[in-house]
Amino acid sequence: MGARFSSPAIAFAALMTASAALALGPWLVRAAEVGAVAAGFWRLSLAVPMLGALALALGQSLAPPPGRLLGLLALGAFFFAADLAAWHEGIHLTKMGNATLFGNFGSFMFAVYGLVLARRWPHVRQVAALALAVLGAVALLSSSLELGLDHVHGDLLSLAAGILYGLYLIAVDKVRPEMEPLPLIFWASLFGSLFILPMAMATGEPLVPGRWDIVALLALSSQVVGQGLLIFAIGRLPQLVIGLGLIAQVAVSAGLGWLIYEEAFAPLDWIGAAAIVVALVIVRLRKPPIVPMSGS
Repeated sequence: MGARFSSPAIAFAALMTASAALALGPWLVRAAEVGAVAAGFWRLSLAVPMLGALALALGQSLAPPPGRLLGLLALGAFFFAADLAAWHEGIHLTKMGNATLFGNFGSFMFAVYGLVLARRWPHVRQVAALALAVLGAVALLSSSLELGLDHVHGDLLSLAAGILYGLYLIAVDKVRPEMEPLPLIFWASLFGSLFILPMAMATGEPLVPGRWDIVALLALSSQVVGQGLLIFAIGRLPQLVIGLGLIAQVAVSAGLGWLIYEEAFAPLDWIGAAAIVVALVIVRLRKPPIVPMSGS
């Protein structure tokens, strides 16, 4: 790929576009008029031909990767399929704020994974950025967050989904240096659709969508654009930046609620959104000096 597509600025723009596209997911799942887990199946399966056609149009091979990579990619796809199944169910069983906050635990998990992987003590600026992003997300969702026994099932499903998503991101991060983004997301989507189909059938929920336009838009926005650009950014940006960029979904989701659904934006919401923006600015500043861990 040309050098002009490899710059950190291009990768960061791709990450933020991915975050915005992924933020549409919860709204589209609720509007799809199909079973919650089945919506995940259609998101993945409809994306496969789109991704395949795009890869072939760009002259990229869709040949399966070598055995070790294929196994790791299949494992990551299983985590992703289980994440979608759990999160889509959680979206219907809890408040949108709860589902968004707990479902984004994987973003925080991936950011921490990057700090651990570096085997260095995190710089104070990195810790500040991560703390600001998490506090900003909580502040943004505080008005729609509602903890209680009525929502505990959906909350636990959303939290489980967040953990599974973090494991998926770690698997992708390990495969990414040896695969181009389009073939990677193609195979991840194909494997994921095969894994999630029996999960959808086991729920007994409707499998055929009432709104094909909505599930097609879900596949295009969340899988082709969202996951595609995210995987493009992985490998080009540090894991901490990826994690914080994904937490920005919370701000985009809140903005959509404000613009489309005329949900009130309180002062605390503005403070939360500003905190996330500041966190992204801090983490994109010039790389801090390395502080090695003792004994490393």
